[in-house]
Order: sequence, then structure tokens, then C-alpha cells
Amino acid sequence: MSTLKIAVQPYKGTRDFYPDEMRFRKLIFQKISDLVEKYGYEPYDGPMLESFDLYAAKTGEEIVNEQLYSFEDRGGRKVAMRPEMTPTLARMVAKKAKELVRPIRWYSIPNLWRYENPQKGRLREHWQLNVDIFGVDGSAAEAEVLALAIEILKGFGANATMFELRLNHRMITDTFLHSVLKLDSSQLHTVAKLIDKKLKMDPSVFEKALVDIGLNLEQNQKLLDFFSLSLAELRGAFPELEKPSQQLEQTFFTLSAMGYGEYVRFVPEIMRGFDYYTGMVFEIFDKHPENRRSIFGGGRYDNLLDLFGADSMSGIGFGMGDVTFADFLQTHGLTPDVRRENIVALGIFPDSRTEDLWRLAQELRESGIIVEIPWDMKKIPKQIQSVEKKGIRYFLLLGEAELSENSVQLKDLQTGHQEKINRDQLLPRLREILMQLH
Repeated sequence: MSTLKIAVQPYKGTRDFYPDEMRFRKLIFQKISDLVEKYGYEPYDGPMLESFDLYAAKTGEEIVNEQLYSFEDRGGRKVAMRPEMTPTLARMVAKKAKELVRPIRWYSIPNLWRYENPQKGRLREHWQLNVDIFGVDGSAAEAEVLALAIEILKGFGANATMFELRLNHRMITDTFLHSVLKLDSSQLHTVAKLIDKKLKMDPSVFEKALVDIGLNLEQNQKLLDFFSLSLAELRGAFPELEKPSQQLEQTFFTLSAMGYGEYVRFVPEIMRGFDYYTGMVFEIFDKHPENRRSIFGGGRYDNLLDLFGADSMSGIGFGMGDVTFADFLQTHGLTPDVRRENIVALGIFPDSRTEDLWRLAQELRESGIIVEIPWDMKKIPKQIQSVEKKGIRYFLLLGEAELSENSVQLKDLQTGHQEKINRDQLLPRLREILMQLH
């Protein structure tokens, strides 16, 4: 007989979801899905495994070289577990590009994997909302996606004192690095990656890294001055930035006209780590002093379909991970109540007839009410204690007296209030009570 004891802890960087956690996850995902679908987005999904080449082509070097779960399958093919959803989305759109009606508005909440160093806000396995729109070139689509990102947080009770949307255009920063600082393509790529980390770094460390890359003192100072300028000042000082600055200004104008001006700020350090972004990029940033960090972000990618030999099609989207989003809600006291108040427990008296209990339970279930019966407990106080621990608020009593009177006792375990209800009034009364909870 084997004496091997297997650990009860899950694999490092992953989570077990017990019913309490699953209720939270289900509630969050459902609320987000309902909101996104109001904007016309449709759900999709793809495989957990993809060709390694799909990520090697456009996903950032850090993810491919350090964080990708990849292996060779039994057929000798190099495959990877998806670390993000956008490459899969682009592949799927490219596959049916000529059949799909534009604009294409899709969303998903897939399970993703990265070999991260587990820490606050980062795990190796997480779920992520992905919202994307293909086939719209103008700033109106950008404004829609950004407004939706803001509305998701507002939908959970957040406001402009809690977060801000930091906005930039990749071509503003890339053009400055190439045309003003005269960096070669290798330097530009390296500096762009460094800029993406700037807001998390000590200023002296950032400046030393620039010198190590090969920037001279004049280039270094010009770059630091660049970060201090407003969008209007950049446009006036550098003619090379006219076109991307104008595009970004239009997005700002549209968002302001939609009523979101107080949420949005120009931040030229925002680059996003993925190599496929070509235009507008953004991050939602938590303002709380205990959680000052990026919550999620995204941007425009116009060349991703080229990888598959398909005609170019503009795309804009964002991804929001469940871990950082849950941290944001908890930090600001916005975590929704996941108690099981929409469930009714049906108590069992010692003399209860099983068929009567079952008949009532099925009647309520068929009407859309969730009913739980504590079959193995004999005493009512023990049953009440048990369902209270589960977060169930309402308790129904159906004994011999109630059967003879064609009634039911309904007890609110939170307030202690108890009322007798005729059987023909039970369903409308329960619906009234449960509706008030929402």
C-alpha cells in the first residue's frame, strides 16, 4: 500500500474556487457580460492550446521568452497554453474575414496562463474579460471601447475619485524616439520597453537605464522633457507628431462630449507591452494609495490580421484580469454581496411527509426559485443553524399544522420576522421578497 501523501494545495499561482468564490466569480462575470452585451458585443471562445508561432510572432518578448507555458505534443508540434486572447481572436477573425459582417464586436472571458512570479495582482492562472471591435478606423470606435471600460467600473459603483483612464498614442512616442531622438530600430524597441515600465521605476534607475542603452545626455534630457509636455504642447513643438496627436485629440474630444472627460488623462509613458499595438493605447489606473497600479488596459492594433495573410482590418480592444479587478473592488469597498439571499430553504419537521416537501420544492423551482432541503437533519434549530452558515436568508416551514391549513410559515433568518402565508399566495409573496433584494 502506497504511503505517498499528495499535497492539498493547488499548483503555485493558481486558485481553488470553493462555492463562495464561485458565487463571486459567477456574479462578477454575469454582471460584466450583461453590460458588454448591451453595447452589442457577442460572446466567443477559442482553444486553450495554440501554435507556439502564434505568440512568437507578435506577443511581447517577456511573455514569449519567460512566461509562456509551451511544450512539444506527441505529434512533434510546438504548442503553447494561451497567455492572452488577442492572437486567438485575430486568427479566428482572419479565418472568416470575408464572411463576418462588420463592425465585428466580440467579447470573451477565457482562462489564461503565464509563468509569473505570483504576487498581489498577478497569478499564473487567471480569467480575463476581452472586448474587441474590428473594422472601424475612426476615433468613434476608440471612444466606444474606452467608454465601455469606464462603464464597467462605474457599474460596480466606482467613480472618478477612484480611477483614471490614462491615454496615449503609440505613434506619438515611437515617432518621437525615431524622428527627434534619432534612435535606430533596435534602440527604439528597447527604449519603448523601458518606457512601458517607467512609472513603476525610481527616476534615477530609469535615467541610468537610458544611459546603459546608449542614449547620450542630450537625448536623455529631451526624453525627460517630452514626458512633461501636454498633448497640445507636443503637437506645437514637434511637427512630426501632428497626425497622431490630432487623432488622439479627437478621441479626447469625443470622450469629453460623451461625459467622460473627468476620467481621462494624457500620459505619454503608457505604451503597453504587446508588440502588436499600432495606435491609441490606454490603461485604467487605480488612484487608491494602497493599490496605486494599472488595473487593465488595451489599445488599437491594425496589422494583426496580416500574420495570417488576410486583408488588413483595424482592431481595438482591451483585457481586464479578474485578479486585479477583484483587488480594485476590495480596496474601494465595492465588493458585491454574494450571500445566498435568493435561495429558500425548506425545513423538515420530524413528521413531515417527503412527498409534500418534494411537491412544494418542485413547484417553487419550476417558477424560478432556488430551493434547498436539509434532508439529513432532524431538529428545526439545527436546520436553521446550518442554512444560516450557508448564507441562506429565508426558511420555509411545512409541518402537519400547515398542511391542514393549506399554509406555509416563512421565516426571515436575518430579521427574525416570521409570517404565515396561504399556499396560493406563497409564490407571489416569495417573488416580491426576492425582487426587493435586487
